Amino acid sequence: MKTYVLDACAIIALLNDEDGAEVVDNLIVDAAHGRCSLVMNKFNLLEVYYGYFRDFGLPYAEQQLSHVRSMNLMIIDHLTDAIFRQTAKLKATYRISLADAVAIAQAMLDNATVVTCDHHELDAVDRDGRVSFLWIR
Repeated sequence: MKTYVLDACAIIALLNDEDGAEVVDNLIVDAAHGRCSLVMNKFNLLEVYYGYFRDFGLPYAEQQLSHVRSMNLMIIDHLTDAIFRQTAKLKATYRISLADAVAIAQAMLDNATVVTCDHHELDAVDRDGRVSFLWIR
């Protein structure tokens, strides 16, 4: 079964009904029907949560967090040594955000596809072909 790792921007696009939301929504439906597996590292979920907290306050952030947790999405709430080391290598090599490095490391170790829209940070990683991407826009 195909596995997808959701980056924060993918969830934000879905929650805000931005361009690309339909791609993420289709993945959520597919996961609910057992056609794929969706994962997100808690570190990436933290990006979603703090953005809503900063911009809209605690109640809205909690509401969105609850919504994400209700999805057919496995939240990985630990950082294995393998993810730790791969994240460090990615961060040092590509100078990308720590959260993006975590998502990519998770995908690399799970042989999964990263779902994102962060072209400005991740195009260089994509060009190297070390992990597959599903660009939502």
